[in-house]
Amino acid sequence: MLTKFIRHAAIAAAAVLMAGAARAEAPAPTPVTPELIAAAKAEGKVVWYTSVELETAEHVAEGFKKAYPGIEVQVERSGAERNFQRLTQEYSSGIHVADTVNSSDAAHFILWKRQGWLAPYVPEDVAKYWPPEHKDPDGMYATWRMTLSIMAYNTKLVKAEDAPKSFADLLDPKWSGKIVKAHPGYSGTILTSTFEVARDLGWPYFEKLSKQRVMQVQSATDPPRRVMAGERAVMADGSEYVVLQAKAQGSPIEPIYPSEGSPTIVGPNAVMKDAPHPNAARLFQSYLFSQEGQQLIIDVGALRSVHPLTKEPAGRPSLKDIKLMKDDPSAVESQVDDIKKKYTSYFKT
Repeated sequence: MLTKFIRHAAIAAAAVLMAGAARAEAPAPTPVTPELIAAAKAEGKVVWYTSVELETAEHVAEGFKKAYPGIEVQVERSGAERNFQRLTQEYSSGIHVADTVNSSDAAHFILWKRQGWLAPYVPEDVAKYWPPEHKDPDGMYATWRMTLSIMAYNTKLVKAEDAPKSFADLLDPKWSGKIVKAHPGYSGTILTSTFEVARDLGWPYFEKLSKQRVMQVQSATDPPRRVMAGERAVMADGSEYVVLQAKAQGSPIEPIYPSEGSPTIVGPNAVMKDAPHPNAARLFQSYLFSQEGQQLIIDVGALRSVHPLTKEPAGRPSLKDIKLMKDDPSAVESQVDDIKKKYTSYFKT
């Protein structure tokens, strides 16, 4: 109920702000100059709200601090929907803490842009390399990371030949009480993946899945951990990058790319208009989208990048070899309350 109230209030406020508002021109790309670096160091800090997995976020923060010594990064990590609530509550009270924000629910940026909360800022790499579908035409945000919501299984509990190959396979009675999945009311990744699966397979799929005695958790990063711990044999959804990280570290988990297609999730990043540390925020934004910053999220975070100069590690499945479901942030933004309501009606959570 709180999420629904907050989003409805935000949409109403956005409508007022948008009345008579003129479309802003996209700004020119901004280079990283000695002056920007000096101004950022004078501020000494950047606050980053993000829904990416905490260890990955901390690696990114360390990479930035190594590149620009003297500037601290305060990582505020939570689920995308929780961060959405937090920002809305802060802004409604006139509180401005976040300098930059990342969310796995791309629909958030559509709304924040309407509300006038974002600052136009285009890093040079975004201007040069990002395809139009991955950057806002007014320069307010761009896709910082991509991931998939996939299935996976515990290799100690399930033989490869017995593992499910599709979403439909999870409806087999043999998986009753053995499945874990995350919640769209907490996770932006799962909100988006729920929309894509419901759109492509129909809501009756979730109605049937809910009868499988599914363990319900919150974040998209939770199902892989429950599977690795042996609490459940398979996961119905969850962040691909957590699975790939864990597998690379020797954990007993194997990814499954469903035959119907894997939901695609884009995670933009933006600079806040009322950022307390505006220069540090812009420098951090440029670092996030640089070739170095993008390669870092691939190497340490197992995330997917839009940057064409990055390279995938050997042995990692290429996106071109995976059947994908198409993301549609505008549709998610317009249907978010219905998505959560229908899901909750089936899973009673």
